[in-house]
Amino acid sequence: MTQERITSRKNPLLQQVKKLLNSRKEREAAGLFVADGTKLLQEAVRFWPGLETVILSDGVEAALPERVRVVRVPGDVMASVSPMETPQGALFLCRLPEKREFLPHSGMLLLDGIQDPGNLGTILRTADALDVAVALLEGCADPYSHKVVRASMGAVFRVPVVQTTWQTAKNACDSAGIPIAVTALSRHAVDIRTAALSNMAVVIGSEGRGVRREILDGAGAELMIPMNPHCESLNAAIAASICMWEMKRSSR
Repeated sequence: MTQERITSRKNPLLQQVKKLLNSRKEREAAGLFVADGTKLLQEAVRFWPGLETVILSDGVEAALPERVRVVRVPGDVMASVSPMETPQGALFLCRLPEKREFLPHSGMLLLDGIQDPGNLGTILRTADALDVAVALLEGCADPYSHKVVRASMGAVFRVPVVQTTWQTAKNACDSAGIPIAVTALSRHAVDIRTAALSNMAVVIGSEGRGVRREILDGAGAELMIPMNPHCESLNAAIAASICMWEMKRSSR
């Protein structure tokens, strides 16, 4: 395998990497995203056909397909471009996937405005582990930002990430006869342990505002996770994980 070498921090490839790391607009315009770390690189090699370019620090080795462009850089150059405080010595560029059609499923999650990359990545990782379908509605963080990819522990490489609109999701679920429920703290909400979550599409709302009014008005049911009265709410990723576990439990 032929390896290139870059020693200048102003090299066009490294400048492109910085832009892709910092801007969703740049990622979408280029059709590329960047991830970091040797463990994630292994996941991309195994599961992502769009792996294109790998940048490795001197002394870092990786088993890579012959078709992949490999670039070597000194450690200080890697540190200048890596988003990690302590770089693992691997950055890589992947081709963004083609847009996927939303297909309704019983026992799936719809994420409404989940903006924290750590929360979104954790939800995708848990959904992968529990085999739960997930779709991202408007306002969610970019699933292909390096922070989400890292928090997902490579789940974005292993399972399709579908992005759609509330109206598209609602119309498709209505046509398929799949009821939509929302997680909400209200007097109408029912305990998730008494609901057949495996037959529903469940909406998890954003960290700050919860589920949008438009979705609350259009959903058929409201659900609540029982907890101590003195607790106001749960972290979005935790709430999603509890709902997914209950989905799998109720399907048995």
